[in-house]
Amino acid sequence: MSKGPLAGIRVLEFAGIGPAPLCGMLFADMGAEVLRLDRLEPIDLGVPRTWDLELANRGKRTLAVDLKKPEGIALAGELVERADVLIEGFRPGTMERLGLGPDVCLARNPKLVYGRVTGFGQDGPLARAAGHDLNYIALAGALHSIGREGAAPTPPLNLLGDYAGGTMFLAWGIACALLEARQSGKGQVVDAAMVDGVSVLMTAIYGLMGGGLHNGPRGTNTLDSGAPYYEVYECADGRYVSVAPIERRFRALLLEKLGPEAPPLEDLDDRAKWPEARAKLAAVFRTRSRDEWCALLEGSDACFAPVLPPLEAHAHPHLKARGTFTEIAGVLQPAPAPRFSRSSPDAPTPPERPGSSGAGRAVDWGIAQARIDGLIRDGVVGKGDRA
Repeated sequence: MSKGPLAGIRVLEFAGIGPAPLCGMLFADMGAEVLRLDRLEPIDLGVPRTWDLELANRGKRTLAVDLKKPEGIALAGELVERADVLIEGFRPGTMERLGLGPDVCLARNPKLVYGRVTGFGQDGPLARAAGHDLNYIALAGALHSIGREGAAPTPPLNLLGDYAGGTMFLAWGIACALLEARQSGKGQVVDAAMVDGVSVLMTAIYGLMGGGLHNGPRGTNTLDSGAPYYEVYECADGRYVSVAPIERRFRALLLEKLGPEAPPLEDLDDRAKWPEARAKLAAVFRTRSRDEWCALLEGSDACFAPVLPPLEAHAHPHLKARGTFTEIAGVLQPAPAPRFSRSSPDAPTPPERPGSSGAGRAVDWGIAQARIDGLIRDGVVGKGDRA
């Protein structure tokens, strides 16, 4: 039997890309039973796909269904009746056109939490427009604030829009709706828009702007690479370290540890002194290798950490001690988070090729075997490797 704080929760995920699959992974990581409805012919992204490396599908089971056929829609509707949560990340109107919109699904299952994630949201002038992470964080005001002075805004991978503003707010909304449903006995729709989520993530920056503490051009403020004490510096070996002693007492400790060659940083509240101080600090950090700076500064209150490439991070002693990374079927990947003192989930299982769990998963959810056999014969459901 599955363990974890969400054990016993059934999630029906409609296969897609981006934030919705990662949200399904978060639920699977926490012990929920996630059944992913895949297409009989997987989505063509225009690039070769290695299914066992699509890590957001770990811990899930997969059933391939042809949703272009009425029988496939009917089967999906029956699975909806047995689910606690539905997750979809299609363009607004897609699920409605399939006959699986919120009104239909909630009529069949009044306790269902219907989670949907999009870039622009389910309504508004841009709701049906195509876009990607970069567009959403641009519209929300976040992208403008990220980058060096005098340079164009820097795309921060697709972490901020897709996964912070999208996945995390969808998961949070679903969790809230599940708790509320325990009291009311009623489900509801969770409309997670990346533009909304990213805007919320900017709350602290709006506070700093309101207080006049973040009011300069991009790359000239404390947290955006403007301050020399909140910066990344190159070392003698071409690798990098980060320093972030915002508080004066931590700055003092950094200077003490840097030794007599450290520049005077007492007046760093004066932004006019920042460029000169940055140049002096840069010269100091270029005198030693990254690992030498780690030996001197790491673990102190100087607010220091090496800038590790992703494939080096797992080997850092702190992350090894915490088990922040794990291997599943020989593939290195982040371990589930957060941690629980009592209801720790099982280790995730590897991602499965679409449909490979077989139609037996539908039987597990209460669909008659004879009916499933007929749908397989008719080409509506994929047999899979484990039917």
